[in-house]
Amino acid sequence: MTAFNRNIAGAAILGAAAVLAAGAAISPVAQAAEELNALVWCDHTDPALIEPFEKKHGVKVNLKEYEGTGAALAIIEQSRPGDWDVFVIDGVDVPRVADAGLLAELPADQMPLDDVFPAVQMRDVTIRDGKMYAIMEKFGYNVISYNKAKVDPADMRDLNTLWSDKYKGRIAVYDYYIPLMDLVALKMGMKPSDITADKLPAMKAELFKLKENSVMVGEVVSSTTALATGEADILIGGGEWAVAVMQAENPDLDWVLPDQGGILWSQSLAVFKDSKKKDLAIEFVKYVMSPEGQAHLATSSCFWGMPANAKAGAVLTDAQKKGLRWDEQEKFLANSHRYFIPDAELDGQMLDVWTEFLQH
Repeated sequence: MTAFNRNIAGAAILGAAAVLAAGAAISPVAQAAEELNALVWCDHTDPALIEPFEKKHGVKVNLKEYEGTGAALAIIEQSRPGDWDVFVIDGVDVPRVADAGLLAELPADQMPLDDVFPAVQMRDVTIRDGKMYAIMEKFGYNVISYNKAKVDPADMRDLNTLWSDKYKGRIAVYDYYIPLMDLVALKMGMKPSDITADKLPAMKAELFKLKENSVMVGEVVSSTTALATGEADILIGGGEWAVAVMQAENPDLDWVLPDQGGILWSQSLAVFKDSKKKDLAIEFVKYVMSPEGQAHLATSSCFWGMPANAKAGAVLTDAQKKGLRWDEQEKFLANSHRYFIPDAELDGQMLDVWTEFLQH
């Protein structure tokens, strides 16, 4: 893995190392005239999202699921130019991937930019040198998920409660250092962008206090499973993505953005520069960004999240909008912060603190 890929992997959910450690064999996907190959997050593998596009265009969409931009770049490095057409990518990683020359310019005049929630258009991220390389398709929050039958929902609006003794031994921590350290910054009265090397000792002390109150620290599956099974009653770093798919079975699972604020995650959709099927790939992007495509993506069987296109609200049911907290989005967005992506030196220092936290 190149130094560039290693840097991005640090901001990924699991990173390329987890993929390689699992012994994943990566082989190029054969391209055919009627096929489209996409590197995606798991929410794009739902047939409810993919099948309407396949039927309309008479094509087969081949999906390769990955977790973490670093893992995707490892796949790309071991593939031939043109093997991949569509790329779902963490919103914060778009500039670095675009600057690496991997993405094709999107026709901005064909994208529903005016329908995208203003706070998640992120044109400073998706547009480089006047050219559009990606479009935000879905977003949500790293905040607090909880079981309202086991905790006082009012307590969940104050991050300080998680550091008190009231819920000691009942908290799960999502193992992703960027949003979790961002939440610690909010708890300390700082913005995530205020994080500097000299603040890290105090942040480490706060993390150690949180660890003492926690019952486990885990990645996506284990942390959400802990909440679902009752091993934990609270998940810090969770959000709609962690509980929405489980609420039908357990309506006591809920989530909230605390008064101190939340951390906004976003994912984007792009087309590979080397794709030999750019026209079809762009049609796929347009479909996913349509109100119907957005509604399917927002309520994917893998995880839920807010659709970037506000017009999806006309397609979603009232129950689905309630689960997404549709009517509270204006307030949530106003009280949220994007992932803070540090420079390489600070990133390494933050990872060192997080490693100490995990080992504490």
